[in-house]
Amino acid sequence: MKALAATIRGALGIDLSILYTILARGLQAGGGLITIGLISLFLTKEEQGYYYTFGSLLAVQVFFELGLTSIITQYVAHEAINVRWLSASELSGPPENLSRLASLLALCFNVFGILSALLFVVLVAGGFTFFSTYKVNSSTVHWQWPWVIVSLSTALLLIVNPILAFLEGLGQVKEVAQFRMKQQIISIITVLIILGTKGGLYAQGIASLVSFLFLSSSIVFSYRKQLLLTIYRHASLWKVSYRKEIFPYQYKIALSWISGYLLVQLFNPILFATQGAVVAGQMGMTLAALNGVSTISMSWVSTKITLFSSLIARKNYKELDSVFETTLRQLMIVSVVLLTLFIVMIESINVFNTSLRDRFLPLTQILFLCLATFINQIIFSWATYLRCHKQEPFLLISVLNGILCAFSSIIMGHYFGITGMVLGYTVLTALIGGLGGYYIFVTKKNEWHGV
Repeated sequence: MKALAATIRGALGIDLSILYTILARGLQAGGGLITIGLISLFLTKEEQGYYYTFGSLLAVQVFFELGLTSIITQYVAHEAINVRWLSASELSGPPENLSRLASLLALCFNVFGILSALLFVVLVAGGFTFFSTYKVNSSTVHWQWPWVIVSLSTALLLIVNPILAFLEGLGQVKEVAQFRMKQQIISIITVLIILGTKGGLYAQGIASLVSFLFLSSSIVFSYRKQLLLTIYRHASLWKVSYRKEIFPYQYKIALSWISGYLLVQLFNPILFATQGAVVAGQMGMTLAALNGVSTISMSWVSTKITLFSSLIARKNYKELDSVFETTLRQLMIVSVVLLTLFIVMIESINVFNTSLRDRFLPLTQILFLCLATFINQIIFSWATYLRCHKQEPFLLISVLNGILCAFSSIIMGHYFGITGMVLGYTVLTALIGGLGGYYIFVTKKNEWHGV
């Protein structure tokens, strides 16, 4: 059995970074399944609609983060190739690289502190406006204080995430993955306790708040605090210019991320406003399960960002392509297996618990979303590979696809219901994202590598 397990790990390329990330995201997915069961037991169908619409509205944070977190990891990785570790909390290297790292760290603290405060204000105001406008059994669904708490915890997490991205860029991918794994365990337990004690919509916000406390304390009460302070003190003449170096790249990433919001996160608010909380809850629960599948399989690529960036900085394109092709193949295998298991599980539920099955979308719509999920994971892999070159060639496709999917969701949803909405999304993802994305991936890779 040990030999078989080792063979499987080798074939799928599971190193410690991927393993911890898989465990974290596997726990998230597994906890999500348990949460789905508890939601069906302790929340009404209307409350379920609120629960998942909360998540879609919270995704508006993409307009504040604007892709800067992922950019920090890449830029830190490029600077860190000339730096060596003296101890767990000390680095040595050229003053220029250390100073530029210090400027990136300062960016994390200064910019995200302001963004966090703005995000909290916008979330609270926007949420109250939306839910007050589209009231659903307002006398029985008490969403106000749960919304305030989940808005606060989301804003606080916006401060911690760039620090973790900075540590990943320094090569602490495995350590950050361990943090995430423990965070998921704590978050899941918190959600289970709150839902199990009939805390209802408070579960989401309190779990996020506990996650923030755990992640922040893991940094403050460890050697990492001293490491960050040491780097911060190396600030001198050399700085990473946000205006000249980061912004020309970031605004493209930002538009792509915003387009991603238009692709999927609009589903629940549109359905909530037009077809009610019950249908929005079905969409939300289905997407939650599919997101669990995506986060696990995409671990194969996301944990390689630091490695890809380092190989590109060294111009070792042959090894880069070899690692990427192997990683993409492994991701596709894992994705197909997980999506198949999800479909089988959904239909098995129908045999034993019809009421729980009714909390999900019908099978036809699920199949469309599964296809779109698989295609999106491949597009994500291509985009990650190219973005590690500090470029964003997917901008046009991302924006075009986002805008068209937004219009498709509104128009197709109006005339053909939720089936038309899902079908339009899948077709556009395949044609624009899939075919267009492959053309850009091959073209830019050959151009940048001199092929």
